[in-house]
Amino acid sequence: MEPTLAARALSAATEIMTTALSGDDPGAVLGTVVRHAVELADADLGLVMVRADDGRVTVEAAHGGATAGLLGLVLPAESAAGRVAAGGEPVVTADVTSDPRTSRFVPPELLSYGPFAAAPFGTGGRQLGVLNVYRGQSREPFSASTVEVLTAFASQAGVVLALAEGANARHRVTLYQERERIARELHDVIVQRLYAAGMQLDRVRRRMRRRFAGADGARLGEAIDQLDQTIEEIRGTVRALRSPEPEPQEPQRAATDLAESARAEVRIAGELLGYPPTLELSGELADIPAERADHVRAALREALSNVVRHSGASETRVTLQRDADGVRLRVRDNGCGVPRDVAQRGLRHLAERAEGAGGKFFINSSPSLGTLVAFDLPLG
Repeated sequence: MEPTLAARALSAATEIMTTALSGDDPGAVLGTVVRHAVELADADLGLVMVRADDGRVTVEAAHGGATAGLLGLVLPAESAAGRVAAGGEPVVTADVTSDPRTSRFVPPELLSYGPFAAAPFGTGGRQLGVLNVYRGQSREPFSASTVEVLTAFASQAGVVLALAEGANARHRVTLYQERERIARELHDVIVQRLYAAGMQLDRVRRRMRRRFAGADGARLGEAIDQLDQTIEEIRGTVRALRSPEPEPQEPQRAATDLAESARAEVRIAGELLGYPPTLELSGELADIPAERADHVRAALREALSNVVRHSGASETRVTLQRDADGVRLRVRDNGCGVPRDVAQRGLRHLAERAEGAGGKFFINSSPSLGTLVAFDLPLG
């Protein structure tokens, strides 16, 4: 290998490493790769083609010549580029349009080129695709030393991108874990405190209604509504934090002890009701998938909120059961039922949650029998 050319190839690989590890868009990194390939091979056109599962190769980056219309160009697995991308040896020819190994698969956009070389892009078990370079019809074919440099460069660039992909993946995992920590703090601490504050304010309003002037009572009602809205907004933020763009190696959230969550919700409701609701737990509730546990916790919180705000009940019973079919939640009270003039937004949200998660939600309420809220979710 020519020493000067080898030095240039090493310098190019270093630049690619720096670009890749900086977290730049993959398209920009591939653009850097193909630009250096064209310079190293003294070519008129360079293409980076990525291999799909079915063996076809697609142009992901291009440099030099008339590149318009080349991005997104697909060649079959049987083409020279497809064979090289699958792990074959480099292909070199003096005329890509007449060589029987290549001529059948030359698209119209490349018919003006002659000398052609294709090298595997990647190495070992990390084969990403193929790096192609072209010269015009009147130019000299690529020399053996140039093809050697191109092959070594393509291999190095592929390794660099694979390493950068791993580093970026670790960064994404760290970022996701931090997002999860923030979401957990918002959900388990701040929402709980706002929820308890809103319930206490509502309890004060109901007990002291006759002592409030109309304007003061309205202002207190507005404050409670704002707390409710804030809780909904925080929950929306939590959902956004916990739902980043899909990643191939996205970590799974840890399972949740739903029994402990239920005890906390019932304890808060008991403080506001003035008596402890009965809580019955059955089945293994310590390893419920976190997303499912969030749905059940929200259903329990909304049901208990309605008991505190509207029912006037003297008895409340919460049953939480896990069986072969999933998780079943029941909240029963002996109160006056849910008044017709009360906003049903929270209950509608629970119905939407259940439907979206493949579960069931229903409510039976009457002035004489009290209220039953049922929320069932499958775990499979």
